[in-house]
Amino acid sequence: MVEHSSREGSFRNRLQFEKSPYLLQHAANPVDWYPWGEEAFEKARLEDKPVFLSIGYSTCHWCHVMAHESFENEEVARLLNENFVSIKVDREERPDIDKLYMTVCQVLTGGGGWPLTIMLTPDRRPFYAATYIPREGRPGMAGMLALIPGLGEVWRREREKVLDSVEEIEGVLQRMDPGGSGEIPPDAVLRDAYDDLRRRFDERYGGFGSAPKFPMAEHLFFLLRYADRTGESPPLAMVEKTLEAMRQGGIYDSVGFGFHRYSTDAQWRMPHFEKMLYDQALMALAYTEAFSATGRAFYERTAREILTYVLRDMTAPGGGFYAAEDADTAGEEGAFYLWKVEELRQVLAPEEADLLIRAYDLQAGGRAQVLHCPYPRKGLAEMLNVPEERLSLLMESAREKLYRRRLQRIRPLRDDKILTDWNGLMIAAMARAAFVFEDPLFLQAAGDAVSFILGNLRDARGRLLHRWRDGEAAMPASVDDYAFVIWGLIEAYEAVFDGELLQVALSLQEEQNASFWDRESGGYYFTPEDGEPLLIRQKESYDGAIPSGNAVAMLNLLRLARLTGRVDLEERAVATGKAFAAHISSLPAGHTQFLVALDYLAGPSAEVVIAGNADGEDTRGMLRELRRAFLPRTVVLLSPGGVEKGEHSGIPEFARGMTPVNGRAAAYVCRNFSCRQPTTDPADMMAWLRE
Repeated sequence: MVEHSSREGSFRNRLQFEKSPYLLQHAANPVDWYPWGEEAFEKARLEDKPVFLSIGYSTCHWCHVMAHESFENEEVARLLNENFVSIKVDREERPDIDKLYMTVCQVLTGGGGWPLTIMLTPDRRPFYAATYIPREGRPGMAGMLALIPGLGEVWRREREKVLDSVEEIEGVLQRMDPGGSGEIPPDAVLRDAYDDLRRRFDERYGGFGSAPKFPMAEHLFFLLRYADRTGESPPLAMVEKTLEAMRQGGIYDSVGFGFHRYSTDAQWRMPHFEKMLYDQALMALAYTEAFSATGRAFYERTAREILTYVLRDMTAPGGGFYAAEDADTAGEEGAFYLWKVEELRQVLAPEEADLLIRAYDLQAGGRAQVLHCPYPRKGLAEMLNVPEERLSLLMESAREKLYRRRLQRIRPLRDDKILTDWNGLMIAAMARAAFVFEDPLFLQAAGDAVSFILGNLRDARGRLLHRWRDGEAAMPASVDDYAFVIWGLIEAYEAVFDGELLQVALSLQEEQNASFWDRESGGYYFTPEDGEPLLIRQKESYDGAIPSGNAVAMLNLLRLARLTGRVDLEERAVATGKAFAAHISSLPAGHTQFLVALDYLAGPSAEVVIAGNADGEDTRGMLRELRRAFLPRTVVLLSPGGVEKGEHSGIPEFARGMTPVNGRAAAYVCRNFSCRQPTTDPADMMAWLRE
């Protein structure tokens, strides 16, 4: 159903009826694209054609390149339309399809990435995989113009070989072990992960490994806890070096704030410019935790800047957060973010321009450059012989002027779909920052997003959906959707102590248990038991660009168990860890979010119940001490003072009899649901927590 008109280039295929910005980008291709669905596979069966499956996302640079080179090309489109039925999938809308066929690509090629290109039989079985394919062939790389008719000919003339290949690939997929149950010795596994990260740590530039470098917030979460557990200084030093280098590097947008996807070099200088919501959430959490662990204002300032960017540019009018911003502007990667010295001199006062040119080591007359300063503010002040306070004022004045100038440029595309899982991560980040920094703006944003998700992304049965855009909620929820939203709800509860938030978190946890739990081996499948049948039902433990849903679920279960006194939730958390014990033990550094949960389980953990009036200064004083500390194995509850509550109050049974002492707010510090005598002294409370 490719529509033509007399005006050249005015093609419209079936993607014109989709909501995904990525699919809509291809709606005018001359390729006869179908969205994923039975219509496409039925056509393939009737016409006895293989399926050309192309998976990408709207802010993917190489997806754009392949689209311009091949999918907008009449000859490539003709070959595809003659030899294949072509399907486009937005990996962010359908992560289940993406994860399955990315696994296929990794099995067949040893690597992966986007755009992801898979050739399928009409019954959805893969026989060929690649990532980016150029239009014309290159040394060692076939081009679309030769590959498409070649594979079409193989399908027609060598069908048995294709089907033999399909059987072999399916066999490999079926044999892939999701883990293997067993016990995990926590001390040994935590130490092994630390030793591995230490070996891979870049002492000079921070981060892990060489180029390209990714933020890997999960590593930082783990190292902060390992430093807290052991009292050793090197793990914290690794975190600080990495966070400082990233904030001062080109991977951070020093003009408009927020993190780009990754650095193409080891020094964090040159980014891949797309901005993803999940990176903002995870890095805001990392900087907030670093502030809690060190008290350094640098980390608070960076966390606030990241969230300022999200509130300004990535927040929907009705609540909820948009998915991403593109790397490209008018076909040029990074054009929105680059500067020439001559433009700086046009925009800034002479003193400001001179300062930035020296600080950023910019070269006049050259190409546009990324603004990044590898020096900490104090060191830069000394190098430039400018008082640090004066330097800060000049830098901020210059930044504001550049930001206003940049608003005059053509902005990159914003992918304005709202994804449940990524929103869960951002709710967690906003709520944690609201708790630590006592910022009502962040708390309001978290609450608005919770309301949006619960009000717009649930089906008629109350189960979560995955994607909302342009008034439509659709796509089945994955375990990540449930796990990340529950994480956000737990953080929101501890920020505001609204018992309804805790009850919703428990309700969603029960839904997750019912729909995703592997009743034979433990752990959670990625897709629900009544989801669309795919070749295999995957179960994941590794962290990738976002944390493992199973790892987040394990920590959620532990925290909910301590917040409610429900032992069954902790038992399920233990079973989740055991389900992936073999993988975690064999590659601990690939499971650092699981190790965060394992660290919590190993303890010592605590529950703190503050009994008192939420608006009282004595209660706020108690909470203020808790906000200032890094307490990664502690949950906090607020009891209004021992008044008997119903089951929906959010106050667990073990805390309902806890009351203020002599009219003053009191802290009850509990371990394993056994509580000390209450104290009205915040110093005593903190001392007990540090024992």
